[in-house]
Amino acid sequence: MMQITRNKYLHDLVIREGNGMVKVITGIRRCGKTYLLFELFVHHLIESGVPQDHIITLALDDEANRSFRDPKALYAHLLQLIQDDNTYYVLLDEAQYAISARELRSKDEPPALYSVLNGLLHHRNVDVYITGSNSKLLSTDVMTEFRGRGDEIRIHPLTFSEFMQAFDGDRYEGWAEYVMYGGLPLTLSMHDDEQKATYLTHLINEVYLTDVVERNRLHKSEELDSLVNVLASSVGSLTNPSRIEATFKSVLHSTMSADTINRYIDCLKEAFLINEATRYDIKGRHYIDSPKKYYFEDVGLRNARLGFRQVEETHLMENIIYNELCARGFSVDVGQVEKRTKNQGNNERQRLEVDFVANRGYRRYYVQSALRLDTPEKTVQEKRPLLSIDDSFKKIVVVKDVIRPYMDDDGILTMGLFDFLLDSDSLDW
Repeated sequence: MMQITRNKYLHDLVIREGNGMVKVITGIRRCGKTYLLFELFVHHLIESGVPQDHIITLALDDEANRSFRDPKALYAHLLQLIQDDNTYYVLLDEAQYAISARELRSKDEPPALYSVLNGLLHHRNVDVYITGSNSKLLSTDVMTEFRGRGDEIRIHPLTFSEFMQAFDGDRYEGWAEYVMYGGLPLTLSMHDDEQKATYLTHLINEVYLTDVVERNRLHKSEELDSLVNVLASSVGSLTNPSRIEATFKSVLHSTMSADTINRYIDCLKEAFLINEATRYDIKGRHYIDSPKKYYFEDVGLRNARLGFRQVEETHLMENIIYNELCARGFSVDVGQVEKRTKNQGNNERQRLEVDFVANRGYRRYYVQSALRLDTPEKTVQEKRPLLSIDDSFKKIVVVKDVIRPYMDDDGILTMGLFDFLLDSDSLDW
């Protein structure tokens, strides 16, 4: 398989070299954190002249390294390898394996691993990088337990443009593959549909969900299974724990409460399996707490959970566009804009939805996802929310059709899906 460069993430690591912080690389398991750190970054260090014996790599999920999951043993081992005053690069993979079940239950003191990492920072010639697959254990604690000396780098499964670097086929074949099996890197080395489906089904059922149950000490894993199915079936739809609770009671005859559903959703978010998009009132300039939308970090895992039976391109395209915006570093909300109209002399208020409000620094983009604009009525429907926004930020409609990008008289840019996905600067056309 051709090497996938992942230049953005490698750049994020390179510009943080020697910044005196713990670099925490977070993301869903099997999305390429190990490859980024142990292959691409190590290659960069060696190319930069760093001696091999000053690059310390340790994979804590490897059974051969089980003894180093004890933080005291880990710290002693690392100090033993640091033998001079030149810079050492300490690279720890899947660091959450050094956090015990007892520490997970404790609310009174942080895991001992954090003391180890902070201790390493006291050595001026040590540069620390770790990966982790749970935001609660690492990402959330970066700025607290590391006392302002933590620096998170969130990575995602392959974007479509990264996927196409290694895919043996044209963009149309690539899209069909990507929308079905997603962007987990290992699927690119598989040449059989059955193999890919089996791999993804095993991951979602036996690895990710099992890990969520064990890490969070959940007693009713069948309820978690049902919740994941509901979320997978409702990608792109507004929902909340109360609505899901009602569905469970009426359809599944389950007694799971809204509070339990909310807790389980948090567990899935912490494992990076799903992402939550909050509604934002564009004109009122405030967030609306409920309902929200949930998107899967990888559409292949979502499809696997449903047995590859509900592969609706409209919803999956929306999920992929959301993931693309997140991978580009945007914070992404669901937009709502209120429009006042008159109906038979009566004032009416309509709430129109903008698929995505993407923010990064001072930049903002409004993005609509439309599988096609094949009728004048469909074009009006998709553009109407954007026309109701009275600010000057850029407004974009992304369509599946292959078209030449064009700007209409209202300042709305319409572009094809491949143009959007394959050019990281496409929003600025």
